Amino acid sequence: MNYTKNRMAKVLCLIAVWACSVSIGNAQNASNNQHSFSVKEAEQYAIDHNRSMLNASLDVKKAEANRWQSIATMLPQVNASLDYSNYCGYKLSMNGMEIPMNPSGTVGLTAALALSGTQIVSAVVSKIALQMAQISTNQNDQAIRSQVRILYTSILAMEQTMSLLDSSLNNLKNLYTITENSYLAGALEQTDVDQLAIQVASMQNSINASGRSLEMLYNSMRLQMGLDVNAEITLTDDISTLIDNQACENLLEQPFNLNNNYNYQLLAKSTELSKKQVTLTTMGVLPTISAYYQYSAKTYFGKDQGFNMTPPNMVGLSVKIPIFSSAMYAMQIKASRLDYQKQLNSFQDAEDGLRIQERQLKYNLRSALEDYNTQRDNIDVSRRVFESIGRKFEHGASSAMELTQASTSLITAQTNYIQATINLLSAQTELENLLNQ
Repeated sequence: MNYTKNRMAKVLCLIAVWACSVSIGNAQNASNNQHSFSVKEAEQYAIDHNRSMLNASLDVKKAEANRWQSIATMLPQVNASLDYSNYCGYKLSMNGMEIPMNPSGTVGLTAALALSGTQIVSAVVSKIALQMAQISTNQNDQAIRSQVRILYTSILAMEQTMSLLDSSLNNLKNLYTITENSYLAGALEQTDVDQLAIQVASMQNSINASGRSLEMLYNSMRLQMGLDVNAEITLTDDISTLIDNQACENLLEQPFNLNNNYNYQLLAKSTELSKKQVTLTTMGVLPTISAYYQYSAKTYFGKDQGFNMTPPNMVGLSVKIPIFSSAMYAMQIKASRLDYQKQLNSFQDAEDGLRIQERQLKYNLRSALEDYNTQRDNIDVSRRVFESIGRKFEHGASSAMELTQASTSLITAQTNYIQATINLLSAQTELENLLNQ
């Protein structure tokens, strides 16, 4: 009996330990899947975990490897060799003499160096390619931060307006209840009740649509930040700290320095690369110099030395000079110069285009700022009008039609406010990216 009790106690103890471990594991998983971010923290997290950003970093490392590969072709190359020969008892006859071809082994060491103008220019070209990869990484960093900031602000704007609509819906439902009771008492018409019912349904539909849009924004943010699809995100910043009228005004006064723009930097490097291609093609007509040193040690595995024509030390030097190529090199040089001229023309067009883009983006930001201020004030006015007419309707001082119009105006104001918020942030972000602020 005591044995059975002890065994049962052990089983219960094991079950309790297992339950605690499962509970702790679930709590840890839930904790790992919950995240709180300020906008700066969200941007940095995206930079650290976004897969396109990780690929951009790999591109830089690849460009660095290619650069050192180009440099390595101009450095000495050393190779070792080990050979074994067995002529199976064959003897070489020469002037009546037989020379045994005994089994032998040879250890060799060769150091070689080749240098040409093409190799030198290729190393320079690979350095430019590395610089372009680094600029692209910075540009990708900028784009990811901008996308996260826009999503962050859009979510806050959507949540803010959903809260406003929830409050308005509660007011509508209360008015609907009052109206329905008045109809039952014979004080109002059935049409008054029906109109309010439609408005309640319309506002509920607007809230539901906003909720679906909000979830889509959160999903986009999870994707940008490299988070699990089921991760819970909490945003700690307030929308008022992210949209700053004065910051927009200061941005509009910023001068445009082309050298700070990543697109301009890439175009400049691309033009420099095109120029180096001309030099690279020209180097094809210059001599190629190569030199080598070879050391060999041969052994006959304990037998007499046979016929040995392998020198222990050997050095060599060669110079390759192109003389005639049927104008092939001349045409290649001409083609590369024409490509460089085309690149210069494209570069000038791009420079003019960036200056025009600066003017357009500043115009867009100014317009977006004005529209945002208008829609922000409009949604506040629409809310106060709706609440005022609701109070009047409750006391019989306004009609159901007036309340319906006020409700529709509030929903429209909410939609316009969200769109104005997104437009303002997009315009601000585009100009910041252009100016690289």
